Formats: sequence, C-alpha cells, structure tokens
Amino acid sequence: MDVYLEGIIQCIKQGDENGVQIQLQEFNKEYAQCFFFDSEERDRRKQRKLEEFRQNKVREYADSDSDCDQDDQEDRGLVLRENLALVLVRFIRTGVKCRLLRVSLRTLRILSRDKKVLGPLVTDGALLTLAKLAGLTTSDASDESSDPDSDFYDNIIASLVEAKVLRGRTDEDEGDVEADNQRAECFDEDAKSDISIADSGDVDSIGCSGSHRTSINEMHRGSMHHKVLERGRRDRRESKVEGEEEEEEGGASGDEAQRKEALKVLCNVVYNSTWAQERFSRLRLMCGLTERLSSSVSGSPLSSVHFYELRLMFLIIALRRELSTQLQQEGGVSIFTAALESCLGVQWKDQYECVLDPAAPPISLEASQHVIEILKILFNITYSTHRQAPSEDDAALYRHLVAMLRLCLMRKCLLSDDTDELQGHTVNLLSALPLQCLDVLLLVPLEPDSKQCQGVNMDCVHTLVLFMERRLDSGDKMKEKLTPILNLLTESCRAHRETRQYIRKHILPPLRDTFHRPEEGSTVKSRLIRLMTHLDTDLKHCAADLIFVLCKENVSRFVKYTGYGNAAGLLATRGLLGGQGPRAFCSNAKYSSDSDSDTEEYRQVKDRINPVTGRVEAEQPDPMEGMTEEEKEEEAKRLIVLFNKLSRDNIIQPMGVDSEGKLVPMSGLRDNSLTEEVKSGSENDGEAEEGEDN
Repeated sequence: MDVYLEGIIQCIKQGDENGVQIQLQEFNKEYAQCFFFDSEERDRRKQRKLEEFRQNKVREYADSDSDCDQDDQEDRGLVLRENLALVLVRFIRTGVKCRLLRVSLRTLRILSRDKKVLGPLVTDGALLTLAKLAGLTTSDASDESSDPDSDFYDNIIASLVEAKVLRGRTDEDEGDVEADNQRAECFDEDAKSDISIADSGDVDSIGCSGSHRTSINEMHRGSMHHKVLERGRRDRRESKVEGEEEEEEGGASGDEAQRKEALKVLCNVVYNSTWAQERFSRLRLMCGLTERLSSSVSGSPLSSVHFYELRLMFLIIALRRELSTQLQQEGGVSIFTAALESCLGVQWKDQYECVLDPAAPPISLEASQHVIEILKILFNITYSTHRQAPSEDDAALYRHLVAMLRLCLMRKCLLSDDTDELQGHTVNLLSALPLQCLDVLLLVPLEPDSKQCQGVNMDCVHTLVLFMERRLDSGDKMKEKLTPILNLLTESCRAHRETRQYIRKHILPPLRDTFHRPEEGSTVKSRLIRLMTHLDTDLKHCAADLIFVLCKENVSRFVKYTGYGNAAGLLATRGLLGGQGPRAFCSNAKYSSDSDSDTEEYRQVKDRINPVTGRVEAEQPDPMEGMTEEEKEEEAKRLIVLFNKLSRDNIIQPMGVDSEGKLVPMSGLRDNSLTEEVKSGSENDGEAEEGEDN
C-alpha cells in the first residue's frame, strides 16, 4: 500500500497522468475483490486460533506477538487507505481526462466498501463532486478544490517517509530483542506497540493537514447506522476489470461508464454512513435523482446507469424513512409504476388487464433486475397504505399497478432464481397495497386452461400457492421468506370467498387420515401445522392465522384439523380457549356458507380421536387399575402436595381460562370468583332489606 500511495502522489505532483493511471490500474486489479472488513477478518483469525488451541491444547507465545503485529498493520493500512481516498477526491476535482477519471472512480469505489475510510468521502464537497459526475446535480464543488495548503501532497509523502523510518527502527529493535531473554523481549514488544500507535497518529495528523477530514470522520464513525440491509448476491452486471479497461475514451459509452462508477461509489457511501444519508437529503441530491429517474421512464432503453440510479434510490429511501414518505407525496408511485410498465413492455387488453402471451420470451436478465429494483422501491413508498382507505384516484392507480404485478407473477425469467426473486418482491408489494385493490388479480376472463373456482379465474392464486410451497421447501430464512406470502394469502382468503374455497381445497382437503398426527407428513397442511409451534412467534402466528381463516375462523373445525395442542397458541392469543367467543377481529371476513362435511373415514373413528393430538390414539392401560379407593385418594393428595410445592417455588404457575376465554393465573380466577360472590351476596342482602322495609 505504501508503494501505491507514494507512487500515485508523485505522479500527480509531476503531472504524469499516464503514470497515475498505471498505478491506479494496478491497485484496482490487486484489490478488486477486497472489502477491507478488518473486524470480520480479525474475528475469523481469532476463531481459527481458538480452534487450533482446542486441537493442540497449547498456545505458542509467538501467537500473541503476531496478533499485535497484524493489528498494527491493520491500523496502518486504514490510515493509508484514508489518505489515498483523500488524495483521489482532490485529484478528480482538477478536471482529469475521461479514461483516467473512470479509473480513479473505480479506486474510490473499492475504497468506499470499507466503513472505516469514508471520512474523505462524506464531506459536502466530495458528495457534490460524486453527484455531479453521476449526473444528479450541476452544482460545482470547486470552492473546495483550491485548497490553500499547497504542501498537501508533500505532507503526506513526508508522513510516509517518517513512517518507514520508524518501522525500520522498530524492526531493528525487534532483531536485538530476539537475542535477549524473554523479559526484555516483552518490554521491547510493548515499546514497539507504542511506536506503532504514535506512527499511526503521525500519519493521520500529517495526512489531514489543512483539511477538516478528522472532524467529519469522527462524526461519521460516531454515527454508524444500525439498519443493516442484507447483502445481496454479486451483481451480474459487473463486468470484469479487464473488460472495463478496454472501453473507448470519450463518447456515450465513456460518459455512461463514468456515471456508473460514480453511482457505485455513492451507493457504497450511502449504505455505509448515516452522515452521508443525512447530507444526501440536505444537499437536495434526492430531487436530482428523482428527476433523473422520471426523465428516463419515457421509452429509453435499459442501461446499467439506470439500474444503479434505481439501486441508489432504493438504498436512500430504505435507510431514511422520511424520504420514502416524501417521495410518495411527490408522486413516486406514478413515477415508478410508469418505469415498471416500460421495463416490462406492457400491452393493455383492458383497463386493468395486461396482455399475457404464453408464447412470449422470458424476461431478460437486465429487465428482471431493473424490475426487481423498481418493486423494492415501490414497496418502501407504499408499505404504510395496506390498512388505509385509498381515495378514488389512488385506488385507480393501485389497481393499475396490481394489473402489472399479476404479469410479474405469471411470467418467467431466463433463470429460475430470478423468477423466484421476482415473485418474492411481487408478493411483498402486493401485501403492502390496499386489500380492496387486489381484486384485479381475479377479474381476468377465464381461458380454456385456467384454474377456476365458481367461475372466477384462479391462475394468480394458484401461482401464489405454488410459490408458498417452494418457500416451505427452501428451509432457510423462514421468517423473511414465508411471512409475506402467508399474510397475503390469509388476507385474500378473508376478502374473497372464492379464493378461500380454492386454497382450502389445496391445503385442507377433507380429513381422511386420522391415525397420524396432523403435523406428521410432507403435505402442505402438515408443514404449515408444524410451523404453528415454531420458535419464531411471528411465523407461527402467520401459519396459524392462515389455517384458522381456511376453517372460517371456527374453533371446533380448527381444532379438528390441527389438534388442540397445535391450536392452543392461536386460541390463547385470540381469547378463544373457552370456545368460539366473539369475532370482533374478523368482522370484515367474507365467508361462504359451505359446510365442512365429514368423510366416511372420519365418522367411523370420530369418537376415538384424541382432541389434543388430533389422531386416534392406541388404547392405554388404566394407571389406577388394581388400586383401592384409599390408595387412589392418597395418590391424589401426594400430587396436590407436589403441585403446591412447585407453585410456591415459582417453578410452575397454574393457569385457568376466564370468562373471556383467555389464560390467567389460577389465583386471579379465585380472586375474581370471590369478588363476584361477595358482590352477588351484597346485592341479595340489599334486596332482602328492601323486602323487610316493604
């Protein structure tokens, strides 16, 4: 790193742009796949050493010394990367040539992956410079380009030279220490650590001479964001460095490559720094980004620049919720609905019906990735509209959007993984839109090969059920992958009786197998019932809600299909342990009048089914067979004593069901019953006194 930084600075001072480009290209080639996650690397190294210690049962003394050396090297590498970022930010403001500018931006993109070196990149001047190169603004940051410190580069070079001298002295001291005893070695190692720390401080202070980077860096480090977005797969648009280097200088392709690299840097900076997110809003870069995306909707061909504009928009509104609200108020739904229509090349058959040609080619790789980014943006600006009653204009806009989302569900992509990802984001968005607008999914005329229920097209519902089954089979990240589709199917079943009937036939067919527990087996019903006792509370409630709604929220039918043990969680939450109870929570449900007729197999063994397990249990011998009445009474007393002891020690807490069907401690039930008796007794006494007076 020393060689790179010193060589780059020397070439910049001498005006050797060719030399700068060669140095930066070498740096980019070497560090193209490096993300500078020092903390993660340190954790991995500690874990590896711990495993070695467990295997060998001994730790070599040299290990701790090597750890100190590696920590010193990491600190020094951090300072060097910060200085390199600072040098390049100033360099690109001087108006370098297009090809060299792209190479410099590529280096900044690599550096911006590391949260610790973002100080030089989160200043207003740096953000405005990057935004101008990305085409988001025309503001000029030249006020910071003419730094009064003309010795800026000399100071950094001087710090590098001083650091080398100090490191050389440290190495000589270490060589002398190896000839001494162990105590002297420990002493000199401590001195070496002190020198390394002082070395880092000197480099940092000299490298920052004449700038306000330190204060910005401290503010940035003190405000690391805690909203962690999951890192996605490697971007398949990312071309190899060798291919990018072969781009022609100038022309449209050169400008596009420059804007793309600047957008990538902005994406990294916004993702890693709350300070950058705050300044992005204050500098009105959001308005420029919105204008860029609005202007690119009108039939322009898909490009990688447009993709990274969408990616930047998604990041900023996902990390700054107030900006998503602002974008919604400024017509963001209309803008990105039009963008979605353009990417899909939609042709309209009716007001809310898109042409779905079975012979149409699958969605291209580039188009599918654009569509996914648009869906993510639309979700972030509509997630709060689910429970709201939309206005007439908004309802028409949402129905227009849902018609295109049906297309996203029914069409295939070139890759099966892309199809699954596209459908996943479509489900997320459908679950965020007002429920009354989803009827567009069912208002499509029947085709000869359509799935249907009572004359209503069920193709889209069938696709959603198959999607849920695939998510059940995946087995990983169950909560993130399953809760949206389970909630969507549950709400759809409540709102549309045809949807409930169709899904019930698929998930809850007539009950025939009564000799296995409901959660046993590989059917969709069994897998959903297993989720009803999952450790994750949200997931188990979503699975239970879907089964409960498919049973028309009837407690006896729900227990019949799932068993009381599996159903107890939802019944306790809803206050239904004592029976059917009130239905205030399902007043908007639209259920048909179909009855749940028992099969012949179920009727034959109905009386032998254990309601707790939901299956026919083998007959068990009576545990009290052969005991006298006195022995039975003694056993009962012994059990009472044991339960009282467990209750007094707070190991268990006896519970009961109150008049509202909710679980409450037995002590509470007893107190309530005594209060009611006293109250009723006082009322009776009052009536008696009145009778005596009369």
